[in-house]
Amino acid sequence: MTFFAGPMTSNRLRPLSFLADPLLLAFLPALILGAYWIGGERALLLSALGAPLIVAVRLALRPPGTLILRDRVTGFLLEDGFDAALRDLYAETGESGLRSACFALELGDLSDLRALHGEAAVDLALARSGERILSALRDGDLIARLGDNRFAIALMPGHQLDLELCIQLAGRLQTAVEEAIALDGCSIHLSCSIGFCLRSRAPRGDADDWFDAATAALEEARQGGNSAIRAYAPDIQRSTRLRHDMQNEVTHALMNGQILAWFQPQISTDTGHITGFEALARWQHPLRGMIAPDRFLPVLLETGQIERLGHMMLRHALMALRGWDRAGLNIARVGVNFTSRELRNPDLADRIAWELDRFDLAPDRLAVEIVETVASYAPDEVVIRNIARLAELGCAIDLDDFGTGHASIRRLAISRIKIDRSFVSRIDRDSGQRRLVAAILSMAQQLELETLAEGVETPGEHALLAQMGCDHVQGFGIGRPMPFEQTFDWIAAHERSIVAVPAIRTMAGPEPRGPDPFRAAPP
Repeated sequence: MTFFAGPMTSNRLRPLSFLADPLLLAFLPALILGAYWIGGERALLLSALGAPLIVAVRLALRPPGTLILRDRVTGFLLEDGFDAALRDLYAETGESGLRSACFALELGDLSDLRALHGEAAVDLALARSGERILSALRDGDLIARLGDNRFAIALMPGHQLDLELCIQLAGRLQTAVEEAIALDGCSIHLSCSIGFCLRSRAPRGDADDWFDAATAALEEARQGGNSAIRAYAPDIQRSTRLRHDMQNEVTHALMNGQILAWFQPQISTDTGHITGFEALARWQHPLRGMIAPDRFLPVLLETGQIERLGHMMLRHALMALRGWDRAGLNIARVGVNFTSRELRNPDLADRIAWELDRFDLAPDRLAVEIVETVASYAPDEVVIRNIARLAELGCAIDLDDFGTGHASIRRLAISRIKIDRSFVSRIDRDSGQRRLVAAILSMAQQLELETLAEGVETPGEHALLAQMGCDHVQGFGIGRPMPFEQTFDWIAAHERSIVAVPAIRTMAGPEPRGPDPFRAAPP
């Protein structure tokens, strides 16, 4: 691979180019010793004085970039070397009218690979990826490794280069990188997102602006999911700036207590009494009001702050339990969602045990909620082991959004499944929905698992779920998420609303279901 060479060596030094021969430098000590044997001390003195001159000429004649530090894993240029070469390339294409393009690549899943297999596996994956990137390029193209999982490429100037050719090259690079990598008898797969900017479409400015445009295109590609490709357009930088503003704001919000745990009640379909609350993250922005979780949670995930949010949610949930206990309220349990990143932390169970002990709470007061897609798409042993340890500790394990994935319940120590709201919606009017929920409830009964239906919004949905034998319900029709301080009034109003009514008979038989659970006060 020949990297971009930069400016030509000065013509005034070319007659001395024989002094730059590496063989001459290698034999320099032997030549000095030979001079002493042949010419004596005078020759030794002259050769010793001439040696620094030879080395100086060698340094002056070195090809540009050869002394620039390179990445230890891939051998590619690092950021400083790439920046210098890109400036030369930017100037050359501006003067000559030749065409070029700058690419930014990011490998996905490296953090998961590091957690599962260690740093050596990451180095292997980076080395293989670098070789594959190299194989898709030409001699003369510039390539560098920037940071942990990013690469930068600048194409050798040429007369024929357009948007279509760049898209084709990006596709070849992506295909090459995403091929399976053999590791200790198994195959690993990395995703690859790519953004690029043609020199002719670069913002007016300098080489830094050109590369910033390629990076902005990469950020847009990452927003489109794994394995996306984006070309730079002016509106991309506007959306990137908005995203960066959101990142700064959400970091500030997390540090200054704007993001808090709100609590949504869960009630029993048998008795109507409250059986627990689920802790949900809510951001009350001082100017823009309530910001939906689906807007800020992905930003926290991107910026690596999702575990920090998880720590805060757990702490607030346990503080709420202790607060309800001190008020003499009978709230059996609070549920907290845990992300795949948290579940892959080997210290998770120990941290939760320490927090429970700190708040003097029994483990069964905490329900660890795991989204089904996490259990199905990340079934690695660390996740399985953490769930098993939490179950052994005594925590309840809720499988959230059940029906949206294909988790193997047998491998997980699940105690309750939460039926996703997409199955619950319109269940009282849609026979297909009823059959699906009936099948889930039947399976849960056979596995001796409790059930909780999410997203219950109407009296009809609530009543039918109670008749079908669903154990617990949760949703806007029961109570909306609310700040901790408001839960006391809601609990008192709800308990007052529970009155004796004729029993609801289940669809499976004549057994009474107790008071009407439906008489719930609004939040």
